[in-house]
Amino acid sequence: MEYRYAAIPAVAGGLMLTLLLWWAGASADALDLDGATGALGIETANALRSWLFPWAYDPQAGASVAVTADGASYLALHDTAMQIRFVAVFLFYAAGAVLLVRRLPAERGRVWQALLALWAWGVVAGTLAVTVSAPWLIASGGRGSYRFLPQFAALSSTGRTVLVPLALAAAAWTVFVTRLASKNAEPQPRRDVPARAAVVAASAGTAVVAVSVVVLSYQANAARIQTMFTGGGFLSEPGDLLRQWLLFGAWNGPSGVGLWDWLLVRFGDVLLLAAVWCALRWLPGMLTRASVPAMAAGTVCAVVLGLLVRHLWLVATGGRTSAWHLLQAASGLGEGTSAAVLWGTLAGVTATVVLRVAGRRTEAPVPSASAGAAADG
Repeated sequence: MEYRYAAIPAVAGGLMLTLLLWWAGASADALDLDGATGALGIETANALRSWLFPWAYDPQAGASVAVTADGASYLALHDTAMQIRFVAVFLFYAAGAVLLVRRLPAERGRVWQALLALWAWGVVAGTLAVTVSAPWLIASGGRGSYRFLPQFAALSSTGRTVLVPLALAAAAWTVFVTRLASKNAEPQPRRDVPARAAVVAASAGTAVVAVSVVVLSYQANAARIQTMFTGGGFLSEPGDLLRQWLLFGAWNGPSGVGLWDWLLVRFGDVLLLAAVWCALRWLPGMLTRASVPAMAAGTVCAVVLGLLVRHLWLVATGGRTSAWHLLQAASGLGEGTSAAVLWGTLAGVTATVVLRVAGRRTEAPVPSASAGAAADG
């Protein structure tokens, strides 16, 4: 599919996601109406506030906006931050969707793969938009020079829960528009990828993700990463930020729980790695061309989907089904997306390089014994 045709569904999906997030943020004001807390309950109302307020255009009561003689200027900074956030959502989603729609068209045999990839990319686009707009929000609080990096880490990790369902709606709309735009187009060819090369490439890419899941996320190593920087200077406390971009969690040996319970929790990591391996195994054959950007974007999406699968597994094995527990579980949706962007990109690039090297070796002609005998004669 040409770029000009792929841009139509990408722009449509970006507009849909931006409008849905704007609507969600505007709906946050309803939680402050009389009777809202009584109707929903204190826990539910507070959970919804934490999900929706990061996308609310107007600063809410208690928001980090400086109240000084220059309050109007700080409010203007807050407005600028939200403008950057919504524009960035559209740009990030549209840019990634153009690549995914072109390399993974939503045609017969690829619809579900395209839907899942675009769903995960919507979560990534929202996370990146929150991250790039966080400095303006910090400045609007009038405390930009105080513990900047911890503030940046805290603000860039918000607003992810509501992204998951809204990104799914935007992905479905993108796929629908893609089907309409390519209704009369010829099916895109699939690449013939050698099975052995695909397995080796998938294993190499999964090993990159496993570095964070197994090695860096071990509690002792995670603690060293988060506490290796100390002090009160402007750039002396990146521990929280490093944890967010390097770690998928923190775990240790079985302590305080039985071995079986610990294995149930760790099985979530196995599901994450299995999802990444399966995606990397089949992704080169699903793409119209296994380019480095397409493989990197596809792997990022695979890691995000693996994180969602792991989260659902942990919720299912939690053993508690109370309303408050379900709210807490839902608040964890989207966690680890920042690390998925970094490690997914590295894993995708690694898998592409290994795939090309292994593919060349597979395609290299091997002289037969008969040919050697004929040459000797």
